[in-house]
Amino acid sequence: MGVAKVLIIAGSDSGAGAGVQADMKVMAARGVYGMTAITALTAQNTLGVHGVHAVPAPFVAQQIDVVMQDIGADVWKIGMLANEEIIKVVAERARHYNTPRMVLDPVMVAKGGDALLASGAQRALIEDLIPCATVVTPNHHEAEVLTGLTIKGLEEMKAAAKQIHTMGATYVVVKGGHLPEHMEAIDVLYDGESFHEWSAPRIPTGNTHGTGCSFASTLAAELAKGLDIQEAVAKTKDYIQRAIRGADGLEIGQGHGPLDHFLWGEH
Repeated sequence: MGVAKVLIIAGSDSGAGAGVQADMKVMAARGVYGMTAITALTAQNTLGVHGVHAVPAPFVAQQIDVVMQDIGADVWKIGMLANEEIIKVVAERARHYNTPRMVLDPVMVAKGGDALLASGAQRALIEDLIPCATVVTPNHHEAEVLTGLTIKGLEEMKAAAKQIHTMGATYVVVKGGHLPEHMEAIDVLYDGESFHEWSAPRIPTGNTHGTGCSFASTLAAELAKGLDIQEAVAKTKDYIQRAIRGADGLEIGQGHGPLDHFLWGEH
């Protein structure tokens, strides 16, 4: 059968805590072969995003084509797309290859508040790309942008998941890591009929850079290995919790440090 394969379509993080660098660490840690189509270069470290250079959309398409025509992929993982032109070309390529499964992380804003999706591109994301997605994985800030809802707790997360599902995704996972600190970290899966919840104690740490990228990549990896959606989310939740728990021990950077992707803290 060979190794499971995931094509990562996302931006680069020069500090390697998020973006395709984090995604590739996840693939290695989860035993999956990762490939990349770079959508943007960022000058970025643990303190923030200092510059963004979008890759021309036709070259994004060419990267996708050469991977798919030779190696293929079991799952596509979509991260930062930078602008409307790139969103549209990725959606067009997804339809062309009849991509069997896609995990879409709707990257819009960096942890420090920097915009990672150009204005005017949100509509293209909703109209062109979400209908191609197997799973959409917004955090609660991104879910608010996508739906216009104000999310303060579990019930609003569920309402947002339902609304995003109507946009065309098969499944929606709304992540609760950014909810108020007195709440546990709750993730909600909506499958079109029912909700499933995973809750874990909140880990007191500032080293959570790349958590969203890593969550979506882990989910893509587990789906590529053949797990069903509930099993994949459960394994993803467990891995990300463990990676956050060990993050402080890495002591990387002066700001929001990366996760412990290889779980070095457990050895």
